[in-house]
Amino acid sequence: MIQHRFKKTSKNRMLTGLLLLLAVTAATAWAEAPQRQAPAPRVVERIGIDLVWSPMGVGFALHTHGDKQYIAYYNNQRQMVIGMRRLGEPQFVTNVLADSDPSVAGITYQSWDTHNYVTLAIDERGYVHLAGNMHNDPLIYFRSEQPGDITRMQQIRSMVGDLENRCTYPKFMGDPDGSLIFHYRHGGSGNGIEIFNRYDARTQTWQRLYDQPLIDGEGQMNAYQNGPLLGPDGWYHLLWVWRETANAETNRDLSYARSKDMRQWETAAGQPLKLPITHSDSATIVDPIPVNGGIINGCHKMGFDSQNRLVVAYHKHDEQGDTQAYAAQFKAGRWQIRQISDWQGTHIFKGRGSAPSSFGTSLGLGQLFQVEPGRMGLMYSHWKAGGGVLVFDEATLEPVRVDPPRRLYPPDVMRVRSDFPGMRPHLATDSGTPPTADTRYVLKWENLGANRDRPRPKPWPEDSGLILYQLEDR
Repeated sequence: MIQHRFKKTSKNRMLTGLLLLLAVTAATAWAEAPQRQAPAPRVVERIGIDLVWSPMGVGFALHTHGDKQYIAYYNNQRQMVIGMRRLGEPQFVTNVLADSDPSVAGITYQSWDTHNYVTLAIDERGYVHLAGNMHNDPLIYFRSEQPGDITRMQQIRSMVGDLENRCTYPKFMGDPDGSLIFHYRHGGSGNGIEIFNRYDARTQTWQRLYDQPLIDGEGQMNAYQNGPLLGPDGWYHLLWVWRETANAETNRDLSYARSKDMRQWETAAGQPLKLPITHSDSATIVDPIPVNGGIINGCHKMGFDSQNRLVVAYHKHDEQGDTQAYAAQFKAGRWQIRQISDWQGTHIFKGRGSAPSSFGTSLGLGQLFQVEPGRMGLMYSHWKAGGGVLVFDEATLEPVRVDPPRRLYPPDVMRVRSDFPGMRPHLATDSGTPPTADTRYVLKWENLGANRDRPRPKPWPEDSGLILYQLEDR
């Protein structure tokens, strides 16, 4: 591990002086390095959609498919809504979803749980699929009765018929054949398994992609996944951290596997893995971070360098107890790991529920991407250091400089219009394919964020406007 701070002793004053000189030289070099900042995207179109409830934040969905655009959200009555428009039209057609059984109350009603986001996808034949509002809940899933028609959504109470009573983290994705995959966790935090279903668009039926879980904590822990992600190298990459209990501080052991076909899985070294993958498969471990070691579910990121090689980023505590960002890449038969930040302070997280800064600290890692030829960048937000981009060499993972934050969105998108204390912008990016390479769409609304999944006392902020922005990258 590379450390950037050293203790002074009577035996190392000369070394300290030399290191200080090198540090000043390095700092000067970083300061003199070009701080390139691309122009912010331009707003091309702004469409007001609806009013949404603002006392807490939960994820919405946006998906562009061909000449149509689909959205899913909760309105200001906390009802689940799906919408659709043709590109170029000034407004969305919307449909408020309700449980098909009148005796069942609240199944499409937004609670205080920030886990209960909504997600949607379009299958090969154009049918619309929507799932959401689940945190250890029975499956909540709708499918359109006709291709592209969101006005007639049918509630499907079961996909396969087994392991559907405690669903969390629903996600749609595609497999190498173009078929729709539905992934979710069954069970709770600390004892869940990862389930994958595959959709047959011809028969409109689901079946298990695997005859057993992909990853199984064997009742002792569960895996918080990033992926599977299809990379430019043609591999599906899967990154996860293990977690022993519902308490956030019990995250541990950053791990990785890959597959060419989403069926057969192997380690980074090419060693075949038998399913289910368990914690005993030690060859999958990237970094053996212990409990209370500073890694948390959601901080593990993936990117690809100029040669389409996978690069991993995450945070953990260094030897002094400060929480740092790290980059890792598999080379020469092992994971090469390098500290790429030099932050002060320990990021504190513990207990259950969602709350990014309950204990006075907040640390977020964002996109991991190519900044320029031969160099990668990791976006971050730090409660002391502010925000920026950690730039490092893709060959050695050596830190190069810290760039200012990238302007992914113009000021109009990020501006908070409410004067209620604590309100913040909330964004949903497009999971589909925009019509041109320089076009992006994003949903924006405002809310108070997470509150450890507990009700907030009144007063509450007024309803927020849900807005779709079309952006043009420059």
